[in-house]
Amino acid sequence: MNQSFDIVIAGGGIAGASLAAEVAPDARVLLIEAEDQPGYHATGRSAAFWSETYGGPGVQPLTTASGPILLRPPEELGGESFLKPRGELFIGREQDGDALDAFVVAFAGTGVELERVDPHAMLPGLRPEWVRAVYEPTCRDIDVGRLHAAYLALARRRGVTLVTRARLQSAVRKGGGWSIVTDAGDFSGGILVNAGGAWADPIARSAGLAPIGIAPLRRTMVQLRVDPPMAADAPLVRDGIDRFYFKPEAGGRVWLSPHDEVPDTPRDVAPEEIDVAVAVDRFQTAVDWRVEAVERRWAGLRSFALDRLPVYGFDPAGEGFFWFAGQGGFGIQTAPAAAALGAALLTGAAAPAWLSGVDPARYSPARFR
Repeated sequence: MNQSFDIVIAGGGIAGASLAAEVAPDARVLLIEAEDQPGYHATGRSAAFWSETYGGPGVQPLTTASGPILLRPPEELGGESFLKPRGELFIGREQDGDALDAFVVAFAGTGVELERVDPHAMLPGLRPEWVRAVYEPTCRDIDVGRLHAAYLALARRRGVTLVTRARLQSAVRKGGGWSIVTDAGDFSGGILVNAGGAWADPIARSAGLAPIGIAPLRRTMVQLRVDPPMAADAPLVRDGIDRFYFKPEAGGRVWLSPHDEVPDTPRDVAPEEIDVAVAVDRFQTAVDWRVEAVERRWAGLRSFALDRLPVYGFDPAGEGFFWFAGQGGFGIQTAPAAAALGAALLTGAAAPAWLSGVDPARYSPARFR
């Protein structure tokens, strides 16, 4: 039996789950997910930190606006903070000084706290040539799994219907709505929301629309056992020219990425051995800790539009087709603001006052049409 909804959201990761929860009080919402469970791909493979500078000045307003909600969530999201103190240390060699200077200038006037510091005072074992550093004290760890689960639970309480194993096969605009065919059956909806992450462009094609160029890029992560163990209260460490980042994990372990962005296709990705080797090599250029073992390795797909900004809003080339994609690796840390903005754009309501620093036109799909 064909079930009818006001809004059908394709994609059950953090983007689709948060938007479904936000818009549910005003609409009958269906959330369809291709996998056995939501959050299997990018959401479930996050490096799990919240940083106001991560993603650049174009993403920062969404991250900053999301911070207070993630730090002190309302009771409907559980009431317990999703963030824990961490701090972020950007390190550079003498030749990287210009890049670090440009980084500081890029965030001047945004309200983001950045401090010049001595990196060796903050990271024992840092090799001598790393003499430049900028510190971002507001960076925090984020409990990704609990945040995603909280949004899914809120969506269910607000009446959202979740259907898994429901890959979107096709969507056709008929009579002011969408006729949608999935692996789990047929549905209809007034608005189709594309929250498909790395699958955003294929979803658009399935609905008869031209893609807008959201490219999936593979990111590698590894867990290392090192000697000495990394201190639990050490900061997240990022190379000032974006060749690696690493952070402490439980038991003195290290989570490390070579900050790679390898063009790929929408799929269940796995790390390549060469990328794991590059990650370890770059790590060892930064610290004199001995790598005892690579204990885990995984990869995920980050999906970017051409200008590396998210894409939120109705497609001017397709009636009733709404983009909520292109979040890169920043969809989790921006989820509260993005979902509130998306809900306002979907329903035509005014955005809440706490989004006053966010310009929705900046993220409109009209910039690509």
